[in-house]
Amino acid sequence: MARVRVLPESARSPGRQETESALSLAHRMPRLVLEARRVAANLAHGIHGRRRSGTGETFWQFRPFVAGEAAQRIDWRRSGRDDRLYVREREWETAQTVWFWIDRSASMGYASDLAQAPKIERAVVLGMALANCFVEGGERVGMLGLMSPRATRRIAETMAQTLVADRASLEEDLPPQAAVAPQHEAILISDFLSPMRDITSMVEAISSRGARGHLVMIVDPVEETFPFQGQAVLHDLEDGLSLRIGDATSWGKAYRLRIEQHRAELQELARRRGWTLTIHRTDRPASEAALRLMTLVATSRGAGAGGR
Repeated sequence: MARVRVLPESARSPGRQETESALSLAHRMPRLVLEARRVAANLAHGIHGRRRSGTGETFWQFRPFVAGEAAQRIDWRRSGRDDRLYVREREWETAQTVWFWIDRSASMGYASDLAQAPKIERAVVLGMALANCFVEGGERVGMLGLMSPRATRRIAETMAQTLVADRASLEEDLPPQAAVAPQHEAILISDFLSPMRDITSMVEAISSRGARGHLVMIVDPVEETFPFQGQAVLHDLEDGLSLRIGDATSWGKAYRLRIEQHRAELQELARRRGWTLTIHRTDRPASEAALRLMTLVATSRGAGAGGR
């Protein structure tokens, strides 16, 4: 039977081991994935285009002239090849901002002997590794409610120091309900075991101004399978409540159905807001979730550009 443990509060702040693991994972990320995330934008000397029209200097594409635009925007050479007027559009080269939030509440200290790492360690390593890759791509990284956006090459260490210094958030299982600016990205890493009404309110607040977002649900394999039999005592790590059950096998069936329902509601919430949901089990390598997130970010940005 699987054995479980709960890490103490002191272990829910990252240390040197987690920072080094995150940097190691970031360096192993294939460069091709980093390029795919750009969605065909160019990276040159720290400036990477967004493949969207804006105030940059890099040529993007020609498009038909629209009545009411300034005549000086017309490209007369291109227009001379056809019977239409064309405008030369340029890429928007403003750095993207990615906001992270990492759940460090009591439930994230859960770990079974089937997992490669406790949920909190996996969440911190994954968040810092992704942040490192984004900064290498010329983007800025911030932490909701904790750290303003920045593009330091030591972003993993900076995030770790920020988390170590922050004690108040150890009791918070959801990020602050603050609106994120349009075109910014939010990556929220948690087990998302909070009530759906609270999660919904939080997601809607963050995305209210048009920000894109990604939910990363960290799950211990025991939390999915509930492989217990006979009598068992269940503990609510957030509220300190306990429940003694006589038949863990029968109770487990109802538990798994409830978990499936909760995830279906999360998936529907993400779909409705144009976000994504990634479920990552801690018995799988962290690189799997990181690669998936990179792909999802690239896809979401490509869809956003195409819809403009």
